[in-house]
Amino acid sequence: MIKLFKVKEKQRENAENANGKTPVKKQSAGELRLHRDISELNLPKTCSITFPNGKDDLMNFEVSIRPDEGYYVGGTFVFTFQVSPIYPHEAPKVKCKTKVTRQTLFAHSLFAYLLYFLPTLLHGCSVYLLIFFLANTIACILTCALHLQVYHPNIDLEGNVCLNILREDWKPVLNINTIIYGLFHLFTQPNYEDPLNHEAAAVLRDNPKLFESNVRRAMAGGYVGQTFFIRCI
Repeated sequence: MIKLFKVKEKQRENAENANGKTPVKKQSAGELRLHRDISELNLPKTCSITFPNGKDDLMNFEVSIRPDEGYYVGGTFVFTFQVSPIYPHEAPKVKCKTKVTRQTLFAHSLFAYLLYFLPTLLHGCSVYLLIFFLANTIACILTCALHLQVYHPNIDLEGNVCLNILREDWKPVLNINTIIYGLFHLFTQPNYEDPLNHEAAAVLRDNPKLFESNVRRAMAGGYVGQTFFIRCI
C-alpha cells in the first residue's frame, strides 16, 4: 500500500512538471507540527518571536525575553531555536545570545577596556607598548563580538542553556510554547542547583545580594570578575 501511494505521488509530480507548474515543496512531519505549535502560541507579553530568514524558514527562529520581575528585570535576552526535521521526537537546539548592534558593541567594549587598563599603561609606557595595547584592544573587541555572554547560573558563557525539558525530560507532547515559558522561568527564578555557570551559581547560593549586584553590573555593561559583559538593558 505504501509503495502504491509513492507511485501515485510520483505520477502526480511528473504531471505537474509536464504542465509547467512549479512543484510544491513537501513539508516534513516536523515542519507540519512546528507550524501548528507556532499558530497556537500563547506567549507572555514580555516574550516575542521573530523569523530572521523569513516565514519560509520556520525551523530557525529567535525568541526575545524581557523579564518584568526578578534579578533580570529590564534586560533583553535573545534565544536562537534550531528545530530538527524529526521534531517533536527530538528537542529543538536552543542557545542564548544578547541582541546588540556592532556600534554599541564596539563603543562599550572599547570604553570598558580603556577604563580598565589605560591608567596603568599611560604610567611610563612607550609608543610600542601603546601600539601593542591598541592591537590587543581590537582583538578583545572582536572576541567579544563572537561571544556575547550572559551572567546566569543556568546559561554558560557560550550561550548553552541548562533546561531539563531540553534534555532528559523532553517528550514529544511538549511544544515550543512550553520551552519559551521554561526559558522565561529561568530569568524569574534562576536555579543554582543545576548550573552551567558554576561560579554564578555559587554566588547566588551563598550571597544573593552580591549575585543581584553582579547581574546589574553585567546587564549595564561591565566586568564581573575577569569577564566583560555587553550591555543588554
